[in-house]
Amino acid sequence: MANIALVDDDENILTSVSLFLEDAGHTVRTYNNGASALEALNKYPCDIAVFDVKMPRMDGIELLRRLRQTSNLPVIFLTSKDDEFDEAIGLNMGADDYITKPFSQRLLGERIKAVLRRTKLSSVAMPTHQEGDDKVIKRGQLLLDPNRHACSWKGEPVRLTVTEFLILHALAYRPGYVKSRDNLMDVAYDDQVYVDDRTIDSHIKRLRKKFRKTDKSFDGIETLYGIGYKYKEA
Repeated sequence: MANIALVDDDENILTSVSLFLEDAGHTVRTYNNGASALEALNKYPCDIAVFDVKMPRMDGIELLRRLRQTSNLPVIFLTSKDDEFDEAIGLNMGADDYITKPFSQRLLGERIKAVLRRTKLSSVAMPTHQEGDDKVIKRGQLLLDPNRHACSWKGEPVRLTVTEFLILHALAYRPGYVKSRDNLMDVAYDDQVYVDDRTIDSHIKRLRKKFRKTDKSFDGIETLYGIGYKYKEA
């Protein structure tokens, strides 16, 4: 069971969804605008957050942008079919998933469980790597530790969302081998979550951007147009 932050300016959604999630055993804190949610999330960490995109004072996109400066908290977006919301924008900002309104509460519950499974709640802490740890991957300047959800490049930590970590791990596990977008979708998403090719492209773009903040010359992820992606062999 998880601690969930639910942020939406629609009081009906806050009430009905929080009751549903609490009945499922979760603990839910609700906020009706992005500004108050950001302040609270900085003080009271949770396991996962659900953000409406369109809100007063601070919308979901801006809330996520500010949150990502200090946190890798898994986030699911709620967006209306009437909004001109491009899921690629949200995913580029670091969202882990999105769901379109109107939605069934059961579907949202399943999406939350899927993201939490990927997150592995026991791996919140990111201590320094100890030699001999199982499952640690070292590829040149890249170090990935799945046990601690830790990533570094040239000794500098790189903050990754759960989905980004899974995609990078799949590529770096066998450098030089091509992973199609379908392969990466299977790795990063639950079977019941539909995503398209553009979603994977958005995650790859954000991965490159994060590594290039540490190293402008980073070129570890190679695109094979029309085929997929691979991690370059050292």
